[in-house]
Amino acid sequence: MQTTISSKYQVVIPKPVRERLKLKPQQKLTVIEKDRMLILIPSASLEELRGIAAGAKVDDYRDKKDCFA
Repeated sequence: MQTTISSKYQVVIPKPVRERLKLKPQQKLTVIEKDRMLILIPSASLEELRGIAAGAKVDDYRDKKDCFA
């Protein structure tokens, strides 16, 4: 898929991508530039992040006492 930069430096995200990523108007995107690439990362609210680590194994978690500080 391709898009074009307008004279006002605006870019349209193609509809199939917007739908797949469930992007919404006014949603914030983080822009990262790396190796001549632009990476757009949709920002998520804390409510949307709730539960993403459910079921994570925590019994092998390192404590501060294990750090060399």
